[in-house]
Amino acid sequence: MNSTPISALSSTIGTGIAQILHRRASLSPDNKALSFEDQTLTYAQLSDRVKRLAAALQSNGVEAGQVVGFLGMNHGALLETLFAASSIGAIFLPLNFRLTGKEISFIVNDANINTLLVDDALYPTIDPIRADLCCTTYIGVESAMAGDLLYSNLLRQHQPIIECHPTDPDETAVLMYTSGTTGLPKGVMLTHNNLNWSTLNMTIEISFLESDVNLITAPLFHIGGLNVTTLGTFYAGGHVVVMKSFDPVAVLQLIETQRVSTMFGAPTMFQFMAQQPQFATTDLSSVRVFMVGAAPVPKPLLDIYNARDIYLCHAYGLTETAPLVLILGAQYRNSKIGSAGKPPLFTDVRLVDVNNQPVAVGEKGEIVVRGPNVMKGYLNRPDDMKKTIDEQGWFHSGDIAYQDEDGFFYICDRLKDMIISGGENVYPAEVESVFTGHDAIAEVAVIGMSDEKWGEAVTAIVTLHEDKTLTLEELRDYGAKYLARYKLPLHLHIVDQLPRNPAGKLLKFELRKRYSQ
Repeated sequence: MNSTPISALSSTIGTGIAQILHRRASLSPDNKALSFEDQTLTYAQLSDRVKRLAAALQSNGVEAGQVVGFLGMNHGALLETLFAASSIGAIFLPLNFRLTGKEISFIVNDANINTLLVDDALYPTIDPIRADLCCTTYIGVESAMAGDLLYSNLLRQHQPIIECHPTDPDETAVLMYTSGTTGLPKGVMLTHNNLNWSTLNMTIEISFLESDVNLITAPLFHIGGLNVTTLGTFYAGGHVVVMKSFDPVAVLQLIETQRVSTMFGAPTMFQFMAQQPQFATTDLSSVRVFMVGAAPVPKPLLDIYNARDIYLCHAYGLTETAPLVLILGAQYRNSKIGSAGKPPLFTDVRLVDVNNQPVAVGEKGEIVVRGPNVMKGYLNRPDDMKKTIDEQGWFHSGDIAYQDEDGFFYICDRLKDMIISGGENVYPAEVESVFTGHDAIAEVAVIGMSDEKWGEAVTAIVTLHEDKTLTLEELRDYGAKYLARYKLPLHLHIVDQLPRNPAGKLLKFELRKRYSQ
């Protein structure tokens, strides 16, 4: 590793995310900037709308340092609100639209949201809990309830702000709550610098272009949707196309009609696309790179896209790192299949054991990260911060990986998901990757269940392709070709679908709860 940590270098890029957008508008005013449904805005138009919304937020009491929330599906207004909040020194918080009223209430009050934007689909969730929320102002994105403000009216009624709020790049720009797959969600404070350094890391690796058309299908309340390809495309003057939600057929159609060049998604999203009958005939010639993250990438999925000459770029990151931590360069797409790559230019990564000491090449250890992209902290949770970032400034991810002799990282699994069966460590992601190649299996999750003999029993939960069947014996016979015997499932459950959060991550705690009863 480097003897001098990247974090010891100057961490100041020197400007806020809104200032960069407005500067890009002055450089490329007529470029297509943002498309959502039937509306396309140039950079000049987008900048004007952002400045009008910023003026509206200010006139309705939003001050620098206060939090502006957005609760809704993917929408052009969500990105406008992100930049409008930044323009006046406020903090933007995109909320998970699939949360219950109780979960939303916790986050709204924990973050002390001043103003909340709500789309039509989420009003039924908000209305019953309004009395419990700390918000002073509500803005309807598409229509407004009595007493609420209406987004389109605000844009018409206010003149653009003249100047943006002076931005300290180490101020919090975005507040994002972790998915809460275990326990209460935590608010991750990401500064302008965190976002910009991660974007710079990504730009160096995949070279965002002014000619790029970036398709957003992942949820924008997730760091993968918000800042893997989105900000980089805006900064380069490219065209961002927003889909309200992921639909594999619609995605394939948009790739053709919009000549999409970049897109981020979870492995399951690309798998669903590849399973569509029209995948084989869809014109993918415009695609430069598909970024894939949020979960380990099975080798059979990489093979499918390699066969179409599509660069399915495996990257690894977390909300707390804004998000980029590892990325696999294009030149290694075939020689290092299955690797998450190496750290980008401005981030340090190493693997440590339970005593926080570096592990040897080939040994599994926890991924720890240090650099200017690492979060400012957890909102209202200093104790969690102390547990997560050690005295040397290393952020502890809770993820397990190993490095090969060339320094490439291979993600194994979450530390908490590791199975100990008969004294042997079993990493579910390894087993899942093998069974993804079975022609009967559409999706697979592997968990450990309590077992009197083995301590934990390897258990496979699968969904099947239409008209396919599968027995435990058939599954074990297939797996025995690739896996040691102790890694083979002792139990098999066939289900209609696997539980996932909106970011595409498996909710394994739900599976453990379901099958422990």
